[in-house]
Amino acid sequence: MSGRWVAHLPFTAADLSAAHRFAAALARSVTFLSQVDAGETTVSAEDEQGVRHRVFCDLPLPGGPRCARRVDHDGPCTARPPR
Repeated sequence: MSGRWVAHLPFTAADLSAAHRFAAALARSVTFLSQVDAGETTVSAEDEQGVRHRVFCDLPLPGGPRCARRVDHDGPCTARPPR
């Protein structure tokens, strides 16, 4: 069966903010793979996997790209994440 799949990779983090940072770093580290849709990255607590928290904004921008900044960012959306 062809289509989109989700890989669940458990890890430990002190809190939701730390989980966001880890997931963002992990997602960005594999964006060289064309199969990866980093903008759709979410995190959830192990005991609440149905409650997902978005990591990236991912809103559509004019011309086709999507916002690569973190969810709830300040300032305008951009296709490039800040350094």
